[in-house]
Amino acid sequence: MAMLLLRYSEIGLKSDAVRRRFENQLKDNIVSMLMADSVEAFVSRKGARLYVETEDPEKAVRSLRKVFGVASISLVEQCSSDLEDICRMAAEYSKGRLSPGQTFAVDARRDGSHPYTSLDVAREAGSAIFLENEGLGVKVKLTGPDVKFFIEVRDNRAYLFSDVIQCHAGLPIGTQGKVVADVDDDRGLVSAWMVMKRGCRVIFRGSGDFESLKRYDPEMRRCDDKNVKYALAYVQGRSLEDMDGFDAAEYDLPVFFPTVAMSDDEVSTMADGIREGF
Repeated sequence: MAMLLLRYSEIGLKSDAVRRRFENQLKDNIVSMLMADSVEAFVSRKGARLYVETEDPEKAVRSLRKVFGVASISLVEQCSSDLEDICRMAAEYSKGRLSPGQTFAVDARRDGSHPYTSLDVAREAGSAIFLENEGLGVKVKLTGPDVKFFIEVRDNRAYLFSDVIQCHAGLPIGTQGKVVADVDDDRGLVSAWMVMKRGCRVIFRGSGDFESLKRYDPEMRRCDDKNVKYALAYVQGRSLEDMDGFDAAEYDLPVFFPTVAMSDDEVSTMADGIREGF
């Protein structure tokens, strides 16, 4: 079974209590997204990382990339935190990943208490990789190598990977309350998506592309009077020119315009990306 290691970004800046709440919401959102996409997986959380074990890592990655709050994903190999085990795993992992004459480097990080430093891990694992591929004429190059191997040692486990898949980051949906988004065109679509990325649960209102937005939140619902009652604000897709004649007094809640400074071309490009999944 393959393992995916998931990282978040700004959640780590929160206080301990808020961070735990956001982490729990992120885990719940991950489970909901995987279920909506029919991906069988086991999700766990430890420290500042989340782990997804699945038989179909490619399908899982496609699903997880839509979850706001996830900053990046890596398909990892794991072993114990014993330095000898790490070196054995690094040597084995490097097979077939280096071509003749290529340069490589090892980026190692630790979290927890260990009888070695991150520099020790990078040096020893790098030596093991070099010896394993010495016949290929590979060389160590710390700046701008052809191939970079990453090692994360977290408590009693070590994780090795060579690829980092960037995601949308942001905040987990559901951590910042509910808003009503008026979606009738591309500008409305982009505005709703942008507040979703900031952690808002969007209540969809309008004749726009509901299905494209719901891909990023399987729990999204269309608007009715009951939903509006619990909303904290309205979100509208307006350009700067559309602001002429706007009267905030006509609304019973604050109104936000995420795309007000964006050109029509920028909005169109982003809307296409939202529909295509970036």
